[in-house]
Amino acid sequence: MRMSLKVNGAAVETEVSPISRLSGFLRDVLGLTGVKEGCCEGECGACTVLLDDEPVNSCLMLAFQVAGCEIVTIEGLCRNGISDLQQAFLEMGAVQCGYCTPGMVLAAEGLLRANPNPGEAEIRHALAGNICRCTGFETIVRAVAAEAAARQRAGR
Repeated sequence: MRMSLKVNGAAVETEVSPISRLSGFLRDVLGLTGVKEGCCEGECGACTVLLDDEPVNSCLMLAFQVAGCEIVTIEGLCRNGISDLQQAFLEMGAVQCGYCTPGMVLAAEGLLRANPNPGEAEIRHALAGNICRCTGFETIVRAVAAEAAARQRAGR
């Protein structure tokens, strides 16, 4: 089936199988390998992308469901180097093996777009659908809080 959408700011018009998962479409058709496939059951969050600014598990969606929508992957956040949020993750030591990082960063970005000044409980809630087996969550929560504070200071 034919569909149009916007991915990382670019218009995309393509054929898609009616049974393709969004995660597979993004990785295999568009080459956006920052989208990770972990559990393929919506449990780990590794495949998180922003769908019209809302974090979603791309493994739970069929590609055709996003026709007419806007998708942002980790590649879309870092078009000119790494994003400030990614930099905060690095500075706070919130990255180890890195497998969960794209999904974790996008879940955090979705939160910060919806709520620029979240408290710790809100950050933890927003990240609850993403699993990290390396860092524990303390450094990740601190990184998101630091970026929220930096955006507040900068008026973003």
